[in-house]
Amino acid sequence: MPPPLLILLLSPLLLLHSLANAGSLDADVAALTDFRLAAGPSGAALASWNLSANPTPCGGAWRGVTCAGGRVTRLVLEGLGLSSAEALPALARLDGLRVLSLKGNAFSGGIPDLSPLAGLKLLFLARNALSGPIPPSLGALYRLYRLDLSFNNLSGVVPPELGHLDRLLTLRLESNRLTGGIDAVALPRLQEFNVSNNLMSGRIPSAVAAFPAAAFDGNVGLCGAPLPPCKDEAQQPNASGAVNASAAGDCPPAAAMVAPAGAEAQGGGGKGKMSRAAVVAIVVGDFAVVGLVAGLLFCYFWPRLSGRRSGKRLQQGEKIVYSSSPYGAAGVVAAAGAGGATFERGKMVFLEDLSCSNGGTRRFELEELLRASAEMLGKGGSGTAYKAVLDDGTVVAVKRLRDATAAAAASKKDFEHHMAVLGRLRHPNIVPLTAYYYARDEKLLVYEYMPNGSLFSLLHGNRGPGRTPLEWAARLRIASGAARGLAYIHHSGRRGSGTPKLAHGNIKSTNILIDRFGVARLADCGLAQLGSSPAAAAARSAGYRAPEAPPPPRPWASHKGDVYAFGVVLLELLTGRCPGSELPNGGVVVELPRWVQSVVREEWTSEVFDLELMKDKGIEEEMVAMLQLALSCAVAAPEQRPKIGYVVKMIDEVRACGEASPSQDESVDESSGVSDSPAVSEGGALSQ
Repeated sequence: MPPPLLILLLSPLLLLHSLANAGSLDADVAALTDFRLAAGPSGAALASWNLSANPTPCGGAWRGVTCAGGRVTRLVLEGLGLSSAEALPALARLDGLRVLSLKGNAFSGGIPDLSPLAGLKLLFLARNALSGPIPPSLGALYRLYRLDLSFNNLSGVVPPELGHLDRLLTLRLESNRLTGGIDAVALPRLQEFNVSNNLMSGRIPSAVAAFPAAAFDGNVGLCGAPLPPCKDEAQQPNASGAVNASAAGDCPPAAAMVAPAGAEAQGGGGKGKMSRAAVVAIVVGDFAVVGLVAGLLFCYFWPRLSGRRSGKRLQQGEKIVYSSSPYGAAGVVAAAGAGGATFERGKMVFLEDLSCSNGGTRRFELEELLRASAEMLGKGGSGTAYKAVLDDGTVVAVKRLRDATAAAAASKKDFEHHMAVLGRLRHPNIVPLTAYYYARDEKLLVYEYMPNGSLFSLLHGNRGPGRTPLEWAARLRIASGAARGLAYIHHSGRRGSGTPKLAHGNIKSTNILIDRFGVARLADCGLAQLGSSPAAAAARSAGYRAPEAPPPPRPWASHKGDVYAFGVVLLELLTGRCPGSELPNGGVVVELPRWVQSVVREEWTSEVFDLELMKDKGIEEEMVAMLQLALSCAVAAPEQRPKIGYVVKMIDEVRACGEASPSQDESVDESSGVSDSPAVSEGGALSQ
């Protein structure tokens, strides 16, 4: 039957009316009103939702409602006794919603289709009376970070569509009646996970096997690590290809229990006794094994005890080996003689009195350094760094400068002058240069050892289950320390002395080290002026080198370039990404500042922030302030960048505001592990 003419004439008008109301605050008010009416008598807790007394939900008077940019973005109604099976679908019309938490109520019925809430990041429906299956439409909420459906009456299998939520950090499905396997929840970024007390079965995927057994308990059908092994694993074939008899429940064959002929005569008539020849063979074998082990230990430890040096190249990480240098402990005198009268033998030069009584590094000779056991810490543009343990247990960091650097061609006088300048840099946020060694073919720098690694390893190392995220307060503390160290370097030149002020020249997260007290210290100060090989300089410049810098390998460093690089480091702290890292869509961040600016221009500022910061509460304003500061440091025009002293001041102000502001924990409890607010306001782009 064709529709009436009146319907056909009015349908365009109805469509225009619906489009006019969609995506507006009026539409949000209508959805909230319908939600309250559907809640019935239990909606008495929402008496503040009164259009007569409070005409707008964005004034702060509507309970649990928060707005941003003229839209309702956060709805948190926890523990209010709300109960209804018809109320939840109305919330699917709040298409600007970022946070939805209805924990601790009595909502019943099924979970509605929430796919229209495309921007939803936090969804908490725990501790209600929801039933039915988990809707596959939840897989369309691709921005979701936290999903908590625990302590309900949900049934059915976990839909495979949840595997599309590759940003998910929290997934809690415990205490329901879910069945089937859990292959769909093997998500890469999960930090909090629980499916305990359900009816699930099957093997636990390796992607979630790192979570504790408590996350899977109460599912009698689940097996595999961290729970007991599955039955098919208990009956794996042994080395001969036969199933273990005890595991299979079979008795050993009768022939295995028959003693060989003549056993009593050989064994002295005692049943089950071992023959004398067998005993002798076992004893001889034991002695042979002990002798072999002793020989291996002797071969391993004797070179260390005797102090002898072989000409072989040992494995990387076991010893510092300077195979290309003629200045080893055995050949240093001969090399000096071969160099002619105009070239002096190399020696260790200590830059100031750093005796053990003063808490510094004691003096030592080159021979003792070459004897030190060591491991490689990493390779950089200026050389390779090692951790060296001297004979008395003293630990130092040694950097061997690359042969291709300009330092190799620099005169001894210029090199010594530059080392003297760097040796005077003494500040709590700078790794001190304590000594150096200069020879024609070998140049070594000795630093105080920093035991807690680099900022790079803290930010980017071992991401996945079991990782301890770097919290926001620690990131601010590291940023403040690194900025103070850089400010000291920039102002290290003495007034009136004619000494030019230094620049660091190689600011990056791998050169921000953490000492034993957790204090950030800048490493490799002033080494960029020595130059580097083209490949090393290109690697160093990836993402950190200022646009105005000349192409590598020309030595270059400036205050403005340092500020640019420090701005990139601040962006690393905020985004959790390093320059050159891959994006989720397969793209590559070549210039991190440009990528951040493009995201901010699209008014999705919160999308740039590290997911690991989502658990910290009340830090949105601090992150936005730091983002503005980072982008001001990393602008393309050098004259528009602030001085490092201003950067230090701004970071300190952000830290002071964070320490003075109260925690925002009114709506999401600690079990959720995340702030009840998205990372920042969704209102608009930052001003540049």
